[in-house]
Amino acid sequence: METFSVQDLGDRIVDLTKTAARGDLAVVSKNGEPLFLAIPFNDKLIEYGVPLGLACLLYSQGVLSLGKAAKFARLDKEDFIEKLGEFGAAAVNYPAEELVAEFSALIG
Repeated sequence: METFSVQDLGDRIVDLTKTAARGDLAVVSKNGEPLFLAIPFNDKLIEYGVPLGLACLLYSQGVLSLGKAAKFARLDKEDFIEKLGEFGAAAVNYPAEELVAEFSALIG
């Protein structure tokens, strides 16, 4: 997630547009305080509705934990995980090298 200040937003509108085109969220701040969230518009947001679509996006970008995203979407974790799959987002976002290290520690 990228942050843009109101002061330099005019100069960085192209960057904000590119951020949205990538499907990434952006925060616009004023005097160092968050002012609003720029949410990329897509078919999933319409299909799922804003709370669920935004929760899936926030979870997939690492902004919210699984539990907090499920609560934001007003679903239990199991239902939210199912919706993540439909949304095309991984329910588990674990780097491969960490998986290898964990597996190696388990087998000794």
